[in-house]
Amino acid sequence: ISSRLPSSFVHPSSLISSSLLKRTRMRPLLSLFTALQSFRPSSTVSTRQLSLSMSASKGLVVDPFCFRQFSESNSSTSYGGTVFPISIADFEDIANARYDENKLQDGYAPFCKHIFIENDITDAQVNVLAITPENEKFLRTKYETRNDKEVPVLTRFFPSELVVTIDKALPRAKYLDLILYSREQINKETESMGKDASEETAPWGIVSIKAQDVDYEIPMTPITAMRNALGKDEGGSGVPIDREAYMEAYRFWDTHATVS
Repeated sequence: ISSRLPSSFVHPSSLISSSLLKRTRMRPLLSLFTALQSFRPSSTVSTRQLSLSMSASKGLVVDPFCFRQFSESNSSTSYGGTVFPISIADFEDIANARYDENKLQDGYAPFCKHIFIENDITDAQVNVLAITPENEKFLRTKYETRNDKEVPVLTRFFPSELVVTIDKALPRAKYLDLILYSREQINKETESMGKDASEETAPWGIVSIKAQDVDYEIPMTPITAMRNALGKDEGGSGVPIDREAYMEAYRFWDTHATVS
């Protein structure tokens, strides 16, 4: 009989087998889709937990106070210091890859540390100049505050448009000084400023980044030491002035100024 059937003929049993086969193959896919649909609500929680877990595995994170030093943040447009075009996430990855707890250097208080990394990742320039008879006429002063919770303080600086030219550009920095605050100190200052506590758990927050030519700490400006001594409620850290450290800062900044 089969020899008399046309070549295009398909036996009914073949159709049944094919249909069953398709349904059989689809069942695992349908089961997987159903499982994924039912998993959605808990997936959000898991992603959040994963994010916090990844953060906890980092030694360093860029603190929101330091966001102004990255061009992706709107606050960078009004910041007069060094601004980096690299993303915050990429900078964190690089900083953590080079982080070595044994290389932490003490800062002005037990909660403050420094770590110095080679600046082969940005074109950041040094932003401190020695004051000379030729450039002292360009010095300017202004009252400024770093956020709306701080009291304004008087600062001294060189406007970049007056001291930087095509023929006289600032040199590229050899190092980046990452200034770190402990998580405990950051939480204390956040609370004192009336802000919501962060869920961040990384032990160190990068609160400032200085582009410089030396791999050791340049003294903080005397006015910064004074602001810190005012206390957390006024935007400082609450650390009293150390006269010896203050005089060391004075001797440096009496003959230097930042470029802004």
